[in-house]
Amino acid sequence: MVKFAVICASNMNRSMEAHYQLKKHGYNIESFGTGSAVRLPGPTPTQPNIYNFGTAYNQIYTELTGQDVSLYTRNGLIAMLERNRKVKQAPQRFHDESAFFDVIFTCEERVFDAVCEELLNRAGVNSWPVHVINIDIEDNHRDAVVGAKTILELARQIVASRDLESNMDRIIEDVQNKMPHPLLYTVAFY
Repeated sequence: MVKFAVICASNMNRSMEAHYQLKKHGYNIESFGTGSAVRLPGPTPTQPNIYNFGTAYNQIYTELTGQDVSLYTRNGLIAMLERNRKVKQAPQRFHDESAFFDVIFTCEERVFDAVCEELLNRAGVNSWPVHVINIDIEDNHRDAVVGAKTILELARQIVASRDLESNMDRIIEDVQNKMPHPLLYTVAFY
């Protein structure tokens, strides 16, 4: 079974929507963030809510509903956290993860760069290839849902492929032509 990971900056919105959708369709999926901390909108643009990776979604939910349930319901954070709590316990940081994946989806170019750099720093001592695909997704609720559909289509075609190494370029091209997101692709090694 193909082992997938999906990664955004904070493991809150884009990666969690894709995690939710792929899990619902029976795929072997995990999700992560690459930032130094989990950052969520706060009461003003200069007052974000900042959490450490590993802080339970339930705890974040409780804190935000205690601060201003009306604000965080209007901006979609409450609904997002309700979804996240059903998928897994807490946001995780990719740099702290030791598991191997066959395919890693990233949700923006700077996350793609961070993942590729982290894999390079691990020195590829096992010579295990990993396909890294970036789907450029704006960080908002609507685009996260659309982006998850692109990731789901990529996963569907990847799992259906009998020879992923030979077919990946065709899969990327096919999905690029059908879906609205620009894609980047590379092969890295564990």
